[in-house]
Amino acid sequence: MITQEQLQELLSYDSQGQMVLSIYLDTDSTSESVETIKLRVRGMLKEAQLKQVEEVHAVEQYLDTSYDWSKPGLVMFANHDGTFFRAYPSAITFRNRVRTGPKPYVKPLANLMDHFAHYGVILVDKVGARFFEYHLGELIVTEGTMGEDVQKVKKGGGSSAVGMRGGQGGGRHENEVIQRNLRDTAQAAAEFFENRPIPRLFLGGTSETTGQFKELLPKKLQSCLAGTFNIAMAANEHEVRQHTISLLASANADREKKLVEKMVGLQASGATAVIGLDDTLQAVSDKRVQTLIISDGYRTPGYIDNDSGFIVANIARSPMSEQELTEVEDVVDLAVSSTITQGGHVEIITDNPALEQAGDIGAILRY
Repeated sequence: MITQEQLQELLSYDSQGQMVLSIYLDTDSTSESVETIKLRVRGMLKEAQLKQVEEVHAVEQYLDTSYDWSKPGLVMFANHDGTFFRAYPSAITFRNRVRTGPKPYVKPLANLMDHFAHYGVILVDKVGARFFEYHLGELIVTEGTMGEDVQKVKKGGGSSAVGMRGGQGGGRHENEVIQRNLRDTAQAAAEFFENRPIPRLFLGGTSETTGQFKELLPKKLQSCLAGTFNIAMAANEHEVRQHTISLLASANADREKKLVEKMVGLQASGATAVIGLDDTLQAVSDKRVQTLIISDGYRTPGYIDNDSGFIVANIARSPMSEQELTEVEDVVDLAVSSTITQGGHVEIITDNPALEQAGDIGAILRY
């Protein structure tokens, strides 16, 4: 699991003129064999037409001897002389891709850390609950709480006394126990998540129970709710994780759509947003970007001034001459690295027609 500090190390890595191999992999060995995955990796490396063998050897050796194949995703970085190698297994799978360039290719990693960082899950029933904290798809900690057992009184019976116990009085007592348990569970949830950085929370159980329970949660936790799902209280952790990863993907798709709409709307009104390559790169160079928004897979060549960090694609928009700038294969990746270094966020979005129409790139600005 990659940390923010490790991402910063990649962003600040100085290759001293060497090319860096970046490879992202779907390594889900439950859907295909390990040998099939290794064979595909060899094919990807061959297609990349690498001129050196050290980074290829480092990748293949890691897969053969060190990788934990229980993880469904993996990203590796290696320079051409073999002196720099980093590998980050992931509980979230990646789309297979390979890149070479003067810096590590970090766009998919930035996307992972934005979409799947810190989230919580509550499984609740009429007696108690289980609480989970996840980060990047991996379980960090879990706890549980149990309340009073709900004793259901059988309906019917031979005597009037039994009938009374099984009538409204019995039902009223049962409901009181359930409500007391749900209130206690909501308090326990507030205590569990109080000091945890959980911006998104998912609630699992029956629709009846989750509907009652979410109304009892503190307003702070209610504001974090990102979805509910049907699941048994005794479900195993793998099932919980798979449910919530799917929910996160859906929630992120809705959030991304709204984010693009916000960016386009702000730009149209002349407010704090830009769209299109040239204006976005200018905003990155001016350190004005709060959120950089890019279509997945968007790449284009450009130029950088290594001293100032100024980046540009259209040389006519540059105050410097072409001779003063260094040509790069992918100026978009440089924009991503610069934005993260400046403390901004990066959103990499798939299949959004509005973003494609805006030129596949744009930004919401700080000012």
